[in-house]
Amino acid sequence: MIDLWKGIANTWDCDEMGHMNVRVYIEKAFEGLGHLAGACHLSHAFRPDAASTLIPAEQHIRFIKEVHPGLPLSMVGCTLEVDETGTTVYQEMRHGDGSVAAAFRTKLLHVDATTLKPFPWTARSRAALEALGDEPPASTAPRGLDLSLTPSKTGEVTRAIAMDRGAKVIGLGMVPPGDCDVFGRMNPHMFIGRISDSVPNLLHDWRSRVASAVPGQEMGGAVLENRIIYRRWPKAGDLYEIRSSLGRVEEKVHSLVHWMLDPLTGQPWMTAEAVAVTFDLKKRKVIPTPAEMMDELADIAPGELSL
Repeated sequence: MIDLWKGIANTWDCDEMGHMNVRVYIEKAFEGLGHLAGACHLSHAFRPDAASTLIPAEQHIRFIKEVHPGLPLSMVGCTLEVDETGTTVYQEMRHGDGSVAAAFRTKLLHVDATTLKPFPWTARSRAALEALGDEPPASTAPRGLDLSLTPSKTGEVTRAIAMDRGAKVIGLGMVPPGDCDVFGRMNPHMFIGRISDSVPNLLHDWRSRVASAVPGQEMGGAVLENRIIYRRWPKAGDLYEIRSSLGRVEEKVHSLVHWMLDPLTGQPWMTAEAVAVTFDLKKRKVIPTPAEMMDELADIAPGELSL
């Protein structure tokens, strides 16, 4: 593994839960990918005049230990796989004491910066990527999501299907210029950021009642794991609609499947599945769901959407 990033979480990187927001993890991970690209003779990849760039096709994140503002953070990474036009990169965000804050597995494509059509690495870049091959620790492996499951085909993810299944709209908006990268496309971290902003519209009341089952608990929510399929890239002025449904519910965890859609064309921007918990903000511990409330989530989040 090589060093990819060092810094902190600023106060403004943290949300109402008192820890770093999920979007900031991905934002810092992509800063780290810039250094990995530079180590593989691709330092041009994220510049405005780049002929080629790197885009994520899929990403898995496991959030392991909370990040609070002002404390030291660092990131290391390696490659797990390299093929003709892509690579899977592993990144590990660490606290100052060496404990792992989060682990990322990202499938990157080497593409034309304008058309986004994949094309082969140069021999020099591929050799450098292969030289960075390593094995991640077993302790950071995916835990609540099965990465071997094949995501839905793009034609199976449409607004019409989501509406027909009764999946609720939990987020709605337009992509502002400030959310876009140097190519004019929405930054990867803003996909999960928009979902983070939308989930309270679905779960706030339910989580409040889960927390109130035991006096003295203060309700919050936290994501433990996320798998994201990046399907299309909105630009400034494009509209989005987020529809979500229940994946599964257990005593301590629940999962939601999210579809971010273009409400004009009905086509998907992205799909994701998140494993989350109801969280006691005072004790910083998971709040178990009372048995009588577990079945409620199927009514609150109908639709049976799939990743």
